[in-house]
Amino acid sequence: MTIGEVVVKWPETAGTFMEWGLHCYGCAVAKFENIEQGAQAHGVDPDKLVEALNDTVSKTD
Repeated sequence: MTIGEVVVKWPETAGTFMEWGLHCYGCAVAKFENIEQGAQAHGVDPDKLVEALNDTVSKTD
């Protein structure tokens, strides 16, 4: 999924992206970059970011 798709489907993840330094979740690039690409572009471990995003989503279910 792209970063933009994640935030649209689970708006609560916007804060998680911000906490991990991906402040551009709402920018044009977020429409094309997947989570792994965005994480790598910001020097973040993609697996740990996905884990944090999953934790965020699971808390709202």
